[in-house]
Amino acid sequence: MNYDRRAYTAMRQIGAEKMVIYERDIAVDMGTSNTLVYVQGKGLALREPTVVAVDKVKDKMLKIGEDAKKTLGRTPANVVAIHPIKSGVISDYDMAALMLRELVSRITSFSLFKPRLLMCVPSSITGVEERAVIDAAIEAGARKVYLVETAVATAIGAGVDIKKADGHMVIDIGGGTTEIAVISLGGIVTNKSIRIAGDDLTLDIQEHMRRQHNIKVGEIMAERIKIGVGSALAELETPPDDFIVQGPSISTALPLEVPVSYQEIAHALERSVAKIEAAVMSALEQTPPELYADIVNNGIYLTGGGALLRGLDKRLTDKIHIPFHIAENPLHSVAIGTGIALKNRNRGLPYLLR
Repeated sequence: MNYDRRAYTAMRQIGAEKMVIYERDIAVDMGTSNTLVYVQGKGLALREPTVVAVDKVKDKMLKIGEDAKKTLGRTPANVVAIHPIKSGVISDYDMAALMLRELVSRITSFSLFKPRLLMCVPSSITGVEERAVIDAAIEAGARKVYLVETAVATAIGAGVDIKKADGHMVIDIGGGTTEIAVISLGGIVTNKSIRIAGDDLTLDIQEHMRRQHNIKVGEIMAERIKIGVGSALAELETPPDDFIVQGPSISTALPLEVPVSYQEIAHALERSVAKIEAAVMSALEQTPPELYADIVNNGIYLTGGGALLRGLDKRLTDKIHIPFHIAENPLHSVAIGTGIALKNRNRGLPYLLR
């Protein structure tokens, strides 16, 4: 390949290993809670919270990702922290496009070509929402945009061979939505999407602490409680230690310190977990008998951050009488599956994309 003088000079200055002189495709899982970026030939390159800090007065983006998340609840009046993705779809187009552009630029800073982007989208996405995703990706600098459904990417990332005529059910419990789908022959046979997921569990904890302990906790503290003692069962074989919650009293504003147990949080999360359970039952009712038999034999795969809720797999197994398996890497299953779909884009697997 012949390089022009400027490209060659740049390569000499920054080092050949940092100079991207070829076309590099990128896969993006832009979720409600986190955005993961997979780069062809490199693997998982970035994982950032889907948060943008914005100066309202200057109408300017200040920070994104982890830096922006740290500002939640700590910003002055002129700065707000925005979640540009809600329930798995774009809620703030401008901020989503700006964040996507920033993430893509971190990878393609020295690229001579615009990348092709493969975007992961919920199965329940509408035509308008789909168009918004494509437009945001193009505005972020993509030369061409492809879409893959979350459920398909989840199955691939969980290690399911979706090309076979064999039924598999996958459940991705993300931040804004829970995606439930039955996959066979590379496509979705039945699917169900509910807007009950990790963010709702966080809100349940905030409401419980306010109602039961008269203590105000923010989103970050509630998330820490969920990670520390969150449970779908009130009886665990290896229970975690109580979590010490610190915060102001709602009535007096005086500081409080309250210990909470996993049994207490299991009670607080019961309503949302029960809705996820009911959605799984509903999806199974819609499944053709032949595929249902396959699912009973193969089990059901749990992915997403919600899959890490203590005792969730056991609760669902005991309730539905089908084995539930937590994917090997539940937090990254969708991104890994999207990356594999990206790699197979030109290998005769057109049904992976839409």
